[in-house]
Amino acid sequence: MRPHPHRLRAALALLLLVALLAGCSGGDPADTAVPTQSGARDGGLDGVRAPSDAAGGTLRLVTSQVDSLDPQRSYVPAVWNLMRLYTRTLVTYSSEPGSTDQLVPDLATDLGTTPDGGRTWTFTLRPGGTFETGRAITSRDLKYGIERSFAVDVVSGGPNFVLDLLDPDSLYAGPYQDESPDKLGLTTISTPDDATITFTLSRADPDFPYVLALPSSSPVPVENDTGAAYGADPVSSGPYAITSVDALTGIVLDRNTAWSPDSDPVRTALPDQVVVRTGLTGLDRDQALLAGSADADLTGNGVQEATLNRFADDPGLTDRVDDLATGSLRMLALPTTVGPMANPDCRAAVAAVVDRAAVQEELGGPDDALRRSVLWPSALPGGPEDTDAAADLDAARASLTSCGTPEGFAVTMAVPDVVGTRKVADALVGQLAQVGIVVTVQALDPATFYTAGVGSPAAIAAGPYAMVLATYAAVLPTPASFLVPLVDGRSISPEAGNANYALLDDPAVNAAVDTATAGGDPAAWAAVSTAALATHAFVPLVENRAQLLAGQRLRNGVVMLPYNGYDVATAGVGGG
Repeated sequence: MRPHPHRLRAALALLLLVALLAGCSGGDPADTAVPTQSGARDGGLDGVRAPSDAAGGTLRLVTSQVDSLDPQRSYVPAVWNLMRLYTRTLVTYSSEPGSTDQLVPDLATDLGTTPDGGRTWTFTLRPGGTFETGRAITSRDLKYGIERSFAVDVVSGGPNFVLDLLDPDSLYAGPYQDESPDKLGLTTISTPDDATITFTLSRADPDFPYVLALPSSSPVPVENDTGAAYGADPVSSGPYAITSVDALTGIVLDRNTAWSPDSDPVRTALPDQVVVRTGLTGLDRDQALLAGSADADLTGNGVQEATLNRFADDPGLTDRVDDLATGSLRMLALPTTVGPMANPDCRAAVAAVVDRAAVQEELGGPDDALRRSVLWPSALPGGPEDTDAAADLDAARASLTSCGTPEGFAVTMAVPDVVGTRKVADALVGQLAQVGIVVTVQALDPATFYTAGVGSPAAIAAGPYAMVLATYAAVLPTPASFLVPLVDGRSISPEAGNANYALLDDPAVNAAVDTATAGGDPAAWAAVSTAALATHAFVPLVENRAQLLAGQRLRNGVVMLPYNGYDVATAGVGGG
């Protein structure tokens, strides 16, 4: 760690945090004297929960695991939310209630200009942006930060959108292996001066600014880059700097004295300090929020069922809840390369049997799951109409006859070995048995389910899995980000991490994707969803819901929709 003037205060904060969390079952006496900031239910969705401009105090956050503090290596939305405190990007998500899925300028003066429909993008940096070292942030620092993602042998794990958009032929191996005489790096990023940066993409992409809003597109000073070890001490470009990281007591961030609020139109930076307790279970996080020893849960998973049961005994708790649909869809994928699912009529039979209401009940009812019969998250505008289609066993039997198996067939379903998912799988097994479809459930390790389990065509064929019960969410809040990895046959990857679990490669769907990409019309993306649904390769079931519980001291609670949690960039504790 670089020397920091608040290191002693950070150490004291860690001791305080340990004391707070050790006594979270009964609450801390200092906390019980603080009035609970409740507001109204769902007050942070389209408004501000307990608004205040009071500065000071320590914002106390809890979360599960942090994959990396290196902005180019993290792939966890909760960590991306935390990174809003110490990384800045050309553009970022708005902190305005109800518009948090929209982009606003950050280090840049605007949302970028493109003269050719999204293939070339130019941004101009606003003055005043600095690293915690005091050095001004330049366009070259932004280019270098993005170039780090190409060093996949050193900086691994983060989003890889830029690899395909800026170097589709994999000619650039990153800054650590740059053998060009002048170390010019990626030729598809130009920096004619310190305030200008231009990107030339391999294809037009109107969503490219959303890629630039990811922490992986944040600036990194080359003189402080330590390669794979950079996450141990990342250099801040935001209002806070990491001053301590401890596996037991958490992460401490203190004010970055080099940050200028005049240069940052997004972050209010009200607390003096932010402390993050990591590695906590869901129940531990809930208990910390209830006891007053935590102000917000970063994970975005919402409270646990056992905690929800406490709301009946304390109705006042519901005023501290923001209930939202997460954009994470549970669906049944029917791999089109595994018989009998190669036959669309067999897939249609499965789709007709599914009873979404029963699936919803297995997951806890409407509070925990929203029925979805379309391939489209509920909060994303412009989607196809959701008819909430009910089960139709007669239609299922007719489809079985058309596919040549009137008595049904036997298949294996791959599922992650998680209690809630197993319950859904068991419900589907019972439903499908009504028309003679016999399903054997194969429960796989949830830690590797989406990689080694079903994340490649080879893994699905090896099963063989004719059904995959999966949960899927887009990385970016756009139709293209949701649909292309899921249904475009050209997105199927032979490597682990493939998201097209149905291995759908349908010419009509692919053509619809091309039309939507070229036109940029949201209605065209709805047509992609409709075309994909008509193949019956995917059977949407429900969208997960989450009940976020605000800590009793939390002020300025605004739900950041892309991260399903409270926006830490504007949260405060009222100086308490």
